[in-house]
This record gives sequence, structure tokens and C-alpha cells, in this order.
Amino acid sequence: QVQLVESGGGSVQSGGSLRLSCTASGRTFSRYAMGWFRQAPGKEREFVAAISWRGSSTYYADSVKGRFTISRDNAKNTVYLQMNSLKPEDTADYYCAADWGNMGSYLRNVPAEYDYWGQGTQVTVSS
Repeated sequence: QVQLVESGGGSVQSGGSLRLSCTASGRTFSRYAMGWFRQAPGKEREFVAAISWRGSSTYYADSVKGRFTISRDNAKNTVYLQMNSLKPEDTADYYCAADWGNMGSYLRNVPAEYDYWGQGTQVTVSS
């Protein structure tokens, strides 16, 4: 089992920044790829970003490319999502997820392909 706990959400104005963190426990953190997803009210959960187990490969949704940066610190069992130039349409609950056993460079963007999920952290961007 893997337990994931997100933090760092909050309310910001358009153009502002936030950094989300997700700390994992329960299994060797470096043995799985990690992803961030988000879900706005009334919408389906959507892919935001993913990072390989060593951090050498990253993958972003087009909607956040150039504004968001995913990174990880395996020594701290933590993955981050730095969000800059935030827009009102970024408002959502943000979830981190673990793709257990994925030690390759192929990164997934489908929620059903991730094995463990955090409880989510809310991000609100006002105009």
C-alpha cells in the first residue's frame, strides 16, 4: 500500500503561484512514477503532469505546459507541482497519484492507470 498526502493548496489571484506537495509513505517511493491530476466541479478528472521514478522524464498536459513544473525528491518521498501564471480555469481539486511499478520512461495520463491516490487539495484562482 502507498499513502499519499497532498498539501499546499489555497486561494490566489490570477497570475499568482502556488506549490503543491505530495508526500508518500508505505512503499519505496523511487519505484513508481507519479502524476498530478485535477478535477473541477462538474467535470471529469483530468491529467496535469507526470514524472518518472528518477525524475528524468516529465510529461504535461497542453493546458499547463510552460506554466507548471513537476519535480520530485526521492530522499524526501515527495513530489511537487510548481504552478505559475495561474488562471481561473486552473481552479480545481488537485490530486497526486502513484503509478506503482512503473520504472520506465513511459508516463501515463489516464487516471485508471494509476494505483494509489491522495485525498486532494483545493486550488482556487480568482480573476
